[in-house]
Amino acid sequence: MYQNLAVLAAFLLTYSIFAGRFESRLLNGPLMFMLAGLVLSATGLLQSNINREGLKALAELTLAIVLFSDATNANLKVLKAHEGIPLRLLLIGLPLTIVGGWLVGLWLFPQIPLLELAVLAVILAPTDAALGKAVVSNPAVAEPVRESLNVESGLNDGICVPVLLMFLALLIEAHDQAPWVLAVELVVEELGIGALVGIAFTYATWQLHRVSSAHQWQMPMWSQLTLPGLAVLCFATAQTIGGSGFIAAFVGGLLAGHLYGEQKHLLLQASEEFANLLSVLTWVAFGALVIPKAWSSFTLEIWLYALLSLTVIRILPVLISLLGTRFDTETRMFIGWFGPRGLATIVFTVMIMDVPMEATNTLVATAICTVFLSVLLHGLTANPWVARLGNKMQQT
Repeated sequence: MYQNLAVLAAFLLTYSIFAGRFESRLLNGPLMFMLAGLVLSATGLLQSNINREGLKALAELTLAIVLFSDATNANLKVLKAHEGIPLRLLLIGLPLTIVGGWLVGLWLFPQIPLLELAVLAVILAPTDAALGKAVVSNPAVAEPVRESLNVESGLNDGICVPVLLMFLALLIEAHDQAPWVLAVELVVEELGIGALVGIAFTYATWQLHRVSSAHQWQMPMWSQLTLPGLAVLCFATAQTIGGSGFIAAFVGGLLAGHLYGEQKHLLLQASEEFANLLSVLTWVAFGALVIPKAWSSFTLEIWLYALLSLTVIRILPVLISLLGTRFDTETRMFIGWFGPRGLATIVFTVMIMDVPMEATNTLVATAICTVFLSVLLHGLTANPWVARLGNKMQQT
């Protein structure tokens, strides 16, 4: 344990010092972290003694805090701005992406049951803004594009949670007489409990915060822990009492963003730093533990599905959703390409491991392969394409 801790600390220390040098080139954070995990594992410096439950806890906690932070930061007014592009991506592009993933699955994996292919399509639908940070935070990219991609990635994983829960419930209850009824009841229960927990705890926290502010009882250092603590509280409580912790974190974040207003940006600083630290650990563990074990399971069909998931399955729905907008062809392709798959897909993949399915190994291997390719390809193409768009803007 201490060797792993020393190795991770040394890597974090080194990366924190030279991060600007690394991320100004071809390599971004998640790509570096994943490659570091692969190298540290191959050289034996990082001992692979973390079990699946440990990895699951790490990934779930990371996603819960990221969901909460993204939802809190989400500017819902942007949904209707910029020709409604975020709404187009979420309401048209996202459903079409899921349908496209299911259809491609029918072609490449005809032996897998239809419902399990639907699960795979949902797992690979949400995007990860952290993998496209060079895009969503770079002023060289037009503001409508940056805002749209940022809002899309901040909300689509929360939207995919209830859809995934529905399909998993159907799989679990597949042998009962009325699976759809039982599945709907289960999903409504999980969603309802999760939403109520998120609303109740967030509203109570906001009221306590108001009382504390009125009496000047707050201290700047400790106030930074308010929203991270709230995110974990919502997630853990909902999971404990039979609800969806991810829905609780997502709903709690949306409400917190509304209640705290502009104050949220100051209070979210520590939450975002916690999320960054946990993300680093998750990506290193993904490179060190997950990829080496899954590599031998990557078949030609899996590699092909992963490549199509990042290209045709993602880009075509985006192009359809952007019909009628003023963007040129390259900008539309840019938006379509930068839909990287990351943390949400990893957590969703861990979630399905305990569900009785005929093709669990194939689904897990396909999801891992897709994330691996996404980290690699999106990490290598982000900065060069952003630079090209920046030069194009200067010329016009």
